[in-house]
Amino acid sequence: MARRGPRWYFSFRSPYSWMAYRDLMDRYPDVAGRLEWLPFWEPDQPALDELERSNVKLPYVPMSREKHLYILQDVRRLARARDLEMVWPVDPEPRWEVSHLAYLAAERLGSGPEFIAETYRLRWELGEDISDPDTMRRAGRTLGLDPEVLAGAHLDPAIRELGLAALDSLHRDGVFGVPFFISGFDKFWGVDRLPAFVEQLHARAA
Repeated sequence: MARRGPRWYFSFRSPYSWMAYRDLMDRYPDVAGRLEWLPFWEPDQPALDELERSNVKLPYVPMSREKHLYILQDVRRLARARDLEMVWPVDPEPRWEVSHLAYLAAERLGSGPEFIAETYRLRWELGEDISDPDTMRRAGRTLGLDPEVLAGAHLDPAIRELGLAALDSLHRDGVFGVPFFISGFDKFWGVDRLPAFVEQLHARAA
């Protein structure tokens, strides 16, 4: 098997992943361009059934009320430290395949980075519901991509196959949360581990 390069797992759902994205783009753009970008999300039941048939187990656990309250406080603190204006989105019926499979469709069209930037803006700056296909449709219009391709990506069998491969990748990499950075055999979990990850990459390059 070919040796894989440095990579990071991101999620549109996670505010910590959003802040790691902003740190990457604002502070370490040279590193951002060197990474393989891989989505992390909680799959729907058909995807879970398919993964189970392949003996792929994903490490999802329900979040406690105490942890949720802590995250609300912690994210406000971290956003203030970065001078980021954010809003907490409301997810009435979360379907994370809608946005993450739309990303895979956008990536296949050559606009993955642009889609990530727009989807993070929609969710964490405007509070939009990214589980709504209409939101993906609007993102497509903004980016000059086929709106219907993005809105229907979660129903496209070919894109769903790409999604299964992405989920298998995070299983093989032992990813249990986001943001998650990998360099060689070393793993770094959390937005506060990004500087150490970058330092290691720079040291290896030198």
